[in-house]
Amino acid sequence: MLNLQNVIIERDGDVAVISLNRPEKRNALSLQMMRELDDALSEVGRDPQLRVVILRGEGASFSAGHDLRELVDRDVEAYRTIFEACVALMARIVATPQPVIAEVAKVATAAGCQLVAACDLAVASTEATFATPGVRIGLFCSTPMVALTRAIGRKRAMEMLLTGDPIDAPTALAWGLVNRVVAPERLHDETLALARKIASSSYDVVRIGKAAFYRQIDLDVANAYEYTKDVMTSNALEPDAHEGITAFLERRPPQWR
Repeated sequence: MLNLQNVIIERDGDVAVISLNRPEKRNALSLQMMRELDDALSEVGRDPQLRVVILRGEGASFSAGHDLRELVDRDVEAYRTIFEACVALMARIVATPQPVIAEVAKVATAAGCQLVAACDLAVASTEATFATPGVRIGLFCSTPMVALTRAIGRKRAMEMLLTGDPIDAPTALAWGLVNRVVAPERLHDETLALARKIASSSYDVVRIGKAAFYRQIDLDVANAYEYTKDVMTSNALEPDAHEGITAFLERRPPQWR
């Protein structure tokens, strides 16, 4: 049983809802919170009854990024520990078998913006804003740039990183940082609806597909095709592939394993 002080895990049917729960600190990613979130995702990832994960923040912020109180007057090992935990958390999102959807009500800055960019999908309210303002306080958002650049491209990421200026939700949608923008009062319902749509597919097939997506994304085209043809071959042998194709041909709903 996990002992979590800064993170809440709830179940809504076959969807796990993980909430960052430091609203008084704008859900700043302290070392403890990052480790707890890593543990929470690991726990959820081991439960095949949970098909999708929603990641959200309690209060007015999704996350304001690193807890700056932990980044003053520390030695090199302390800094390394903090940023290693951050990198491990982002890797955990990718490694989690279930798709992870960020539900962004308002502010997502610095490592909080990184967290959104690292998630598989993101739904934002019209009140959400996104920024990587580290350059303004003397700490360039170097780890956030990894996920951000891969989500929105070089020029747009560099503009956010070099100016620190926030972008609004419609801009985040146009740039590819989020998938959907909805009214604030509809945010959770719309995110949950997206999660349930994904959850209606085979758990095994979605797990295979997510892992393959991240494995092929940085390969050159020839190697990507070489890898994915092997994935499709093994996927075709799965019981759910046989069931899904048969159900389609028979014009009936599939009964996943």
